[in-house]
Amino acid sequence: MASVILLGVIVLVALWLVVEPLRRGQVADPEASQRSELTSERDRLYAELAGPVEEARRPDLERRAARTLRSLDGLPPAPGSGGARRLALGGLILAALVTGIAAFTLVPRWQLASLNASEAANVQAVLSLPQLRARAEQTRANADYMAWGKAAFDSGQYDQALTAYGNALKLDPRQPVALRRLGILLLTRGEQSGQQPTEQDSTQAALLVRTAAQLAPNDPESQLLLGFTLARFGQSQDALNALERYRTLRPAGRDADDLITALRARLQQSDPALSVYAASCASCHGPAGGGGIGPNLRVSTLSREAMTAIIRQGKGAMPAYPNLKPADLTLLLNLLEGWQKAGK
Repeated sequence: MASVILLGVIVLVALWLVVEPLRRGQVADPEASQRSELTSERDRLYAELAGPVEEARRPDLERRAARTLRSLDGLPPAPGSGGARRLALGGLILAALVTGIAAFTLVPRWQLASLNASEAANVQAVLSLPQLRARAEQTRANADYMAWGKAAFDSGQYDQALTAYGNALKLDPRQPVALRRLGILLLTRGEQSGQQPTEQDSTQAALLVRTAAQLAPNDPESQLLLGFTLARFGQSQDALNALERYRTLRPAGRDADDLITALRARLQQSDPALSVYAASCASCHGPAGGGGIGPNLRVSTLSREAMTAIIRQGKGAMPAYPNLKPADLTLLLNLLEGWQKAGK
């Protein structure tokens, strides 16, 4: 509140500095007639001296020009000129400075006040990115790369996060935060581009996340990202173990609730169709068909024949499975049709 009051006072002062000289500029100039005559005489003499003139006349013209200038200087300043104009210009500059400062300090705070804590943190991370990136690229220090990576990761600027964490790991390869975040970004960046990660990226991502969990087993984020990674590879029991450990380390964490429910349901069922799905589909379409790199299968409207053709022949980024056994294909199709009927 104090900042708002101070801003209002400064703005009012700046407006006065602008308006007052302009108001005074409207006052009549009592020396206007003499000022105009002297100005005209000065300009005439300057023009005559600038042109061809007889040398005998030049000293006289110069003396007359000098007397005219002295006479002009002896007159009081015209209202609204000189110092008044400088005062008005100062007011304009002050107003511009206040506006600029408010735009980058007070106004963002008012905007952030309407957001929840997570949204406000993301906005602040985005605002800090250019400065953090410039500093990291200048110093090439590990701490600066990590600060840049965190801001980029938290604000969803994943390309920058990949670069920042990659550079940090070159300086120190045993940093759990950089390892697990770089790993999960490699594993999921296809979701941004619509392309399936390469086998090399997937293998490297799993290694990075596992290494981070080994280095920091009691870090909640290590177990969370390990659980998501293992689920992508169809390792349901290990994924569930990691996610339940995450919940133990962070009881208030709700990030993995849906996946935990899906993994428990899958492990409690003896339906062989889920095994087929986990082995061939879960890494792209999510552990429960809810979507990931690939689309959400639960809201699909494809016919059984269309699904068969896509599974056998592939489509877009999805690979083909021409060697899937007929019995397994039937199980998988039955499962997908069941999900379609159940919906989300």
